[in-house]
Amino acid sequence: MLNQPLAERMRPKTLDDYIGQKHLVGEGAVLRKMIDAGRVPSFILWGPPGVGKTTLAQIISNKLEAPFYTLSAVSSGVKDVRDAIDKAKGNHFFNSVSPILFIDEIHRFSKSQQDSLLGAVETGIVTLIGATTENPSFEVIRPLLSRAQVYVLKSLDKDDLLELLHKAIAEDVVLKKKHIILTETTAILRYSGGDARKLLNILELVVAAEEESETIEITDSKVVERLQENPAAYDKGGEMHYDIISAFIKSVRGSDPDAAIYWLARMVAGGEDPEFIARRLVILAAEDIGLANPNAFLLANACFDALRKIGWPEGRIILAETTVYLATSPKSNSAYMAIDTALGLVKETGNLPVPLHLRNAPTKLLKELEYGKDYKYAHNYENNFVEQDFLPPELLRHRIWKGQPNPAEQKLIDRMKRLWGNRYS
Repeated sequence: MLNQPLAERMRPKTLDDYIGQKHLVGEGAVLRKMIDAGRVPSFILWGPPGVGKTTLAQIISNKLEAPFYTLSAVSSGVKDVRDAIDKAKGNHFFNSVSPILFIDEIHRFSKSQQDSLLGAVETGIVTLIGATTENPSFEVIRPLLSRAQVYVLKSLDKDDLLELLHKAIAEDVVLKKKHIILTETTAILRYSGGDARKLLNILELVVAAEEESETIEITDSKVVERLQENPAAYDKGGEMHYDIISAFIKSVRGSDPDAAIYWLARMVAGGEDPEFIARRLVILAAEDIGLANPNAFLLANACFDALRKIGWPEGRIILAETTVYLATSPKSNSAYMAIDTALGLVKETGNLPVPLHLRNAPTKLLKELEYGKDYKYAHNYENNFVEQDFLPPELLRHRIWKGQPNPAEQKLIDRMKRLWGNRYS
């Protein structure tokens, strides 16, 4: 047990020891009532990492004295699901409550894997408890959602985190042997980001650095110093990583340079991969600015190249310049919408044949089959344009690209109207 990480040693065994999520498991809360009554239906826990999803599932299993099976969506396939269900069937006959099947990261399950759960959940062979960091309405199939209530878990607030800190210092079998003084907690709370596991990992990291000392003082400067020495503790691949990049993208899209620079600074301070940020800027320039300011894409691409040449820490200035430029640029997603519309048409209409006049005719046989016949070479006509059909006949009435009313695209729309007349009116 002493070799276990602090977060594992501090994992609560009962609801009374469980910290946070009072809206679900506090006195009189919905999940608490069901657990106390011994009747728990299938449900999905949705929330960021380190807020107690797995722990809550285990506590419920212990409370109900139900067999507990765990699958990870990262490493399990349909066969693993069926094997777990078969074991649950065998246990079902010897227990008054259904076995609990806990699936971590259920959003990573494919449709076929989720389908394989439906029968067992529907008939009560298992009580499904799923855990996900992603929105279930997007990642979980509708039939499974209809059979499982979704409960939202929140990041731990300051009071929850402080309670956990004091509890760990007072009760952990290792830490209670030390004299640990919480002089400052601003940094450890900030870097934990509402994640209990991350909080305890940071505490353990700071304590381990002074393992020989009987008295250990926790200060902001010590926390920052230890995290700089061990940046893995920041966990930039975790939920905070996805939340902050999401806020960054939405701030640029929403034309708020102040917010965009703030979220950029959060990523830089947290040790995010600079090239990851630069790649997102290139995508942003194409997806959200597009034809409203084509120079944005050129600048974003130049930013990516320059970052590789310049390196760090000066690269942060290049990222900042590009971020401000993109945030202050006019916005358009017309190209993004056009390709999605076209993909929808392809899916709907299948592989429509290319009209004969647009086909290449490199051989005599193909010419005899009238490949390329009646094609009009645009450069042979005034203004390098001649009206002809370029879509399959079935799609001639479809408008796919729809320019938006910003100054740059309005010029393109006006030109298309001059060339194509009513088609773009």
